[in-house]
Parts: sequence; structure tokens; C-alpha cells
Amino acid sequence: MTESGNIWIRMHGLLTRFLNMSEFTHFDERGRAVMVDVADKDDTRRIAVASGRIRMLPDTLTRILGGQAAKGDVLGIARIAAIQATKRTAELIPLCHPIALTRVGVEFSHDVGESWVACEVTAETVGKTGVEMEALTGVSVALLTIYDMCKAVDRGMRMTDIRLLEKQGGRSGHWQAERQA
Repeated sequence: MTESGNIWIRMHGLLTRFLNMSEFTHFDERGRAVMVDVADKDDTRRIAVASGRIRMLPDTLTRILGGQAAKGDVLGIARIAAIQATKRTAELIPLCHPIALTRVGVEFSHDVGESWVACEVTAETVGKTGVEMEALTGVSVALLTIYDMCKAVDRGMRMTDIRLLEKQGGRSGHWQAERQA
């Protein structure tokens, strides 16, 4: 429903007001969900980098780093899960376009003192739409995989700070997030 330039959309029983629907590319002028038309966009090289962390008990991190987790090589399996997830993003996120990825990189780091593992995923393609969602999905699934493989010893693990760090390519060009301390 529209009212003096505002658009109201009922989602899950809640009425939400959007002031300017033109800012939301996945909604039409009536507020209905749409897949963005990318037919007229140029094919360009597109890169996205996303990251996130999983915080855990010190003993859990020790087991992961020492290869002593009961289910095996936690970070190796999480790396494969991240790559697989990037390739299946369009199946998971309803309005994402299927993308032919040209490269996916997955890196892990850790901090023993703070007891966390960080994951960074870089997704690349040459195409008409970006790969931000692929990078974010890869990070999320990598962290979920770590949780799944270690939950028997640490159900209190917390996934945090999942975010886009950088994107390159396309009409909007290069964007980089402010680095967190």
C-alpha cells in the first residue's frame, strides 16, 4: 500500500514503512519482491571479501589447532564447506542470481588469547552482478561447520562480526569497509 510517497509492506504479520523504495533494488514500485534485471549491465571482473569469527572455549580452540577434534580436520572441512556454499548461494538466498565463480579463496586465522577462529572468504567472477552474497554465505557456512564439528564439546560457541570487507567491480566500483579495531 502507498501513502504520500511512503510504501507500507506487510511481512510476517508486521507492517513496515519504507520511505523510498527506489533504494531497495529487490522491490518493485508496488513493494513486491523481484529479482533484479541485470541484462543491460556490462560483464566486469567482480571481487568480494567477507569475514567473520567464531568465539569458543580455549580447550575447543586447542583441539581444533592440534587436530584433536573427534570429527577430524575442522578447518579443512570448513574450507571445503565455504567453497561449496559460495557455489550454492543462489539456491539459498531467494533473489540472488546464479553466478559462475572464477575463484574462491578461504583463509583462517586465530587468536589463542581471545580464543577465536576467523574466516575470510574472497569470491571472484566475471559477470553482470557482484559476488558479495557468495562471500558472505561462504563465511557463514564455514563458521557453522566449525560449530557443527565442535558442538559436542562446546555448545556456547558464538559466531560474530560476519560482514562484507570489500567489493570491487560493477557500476558502483570499489567499496571498502572501515576496519574494526
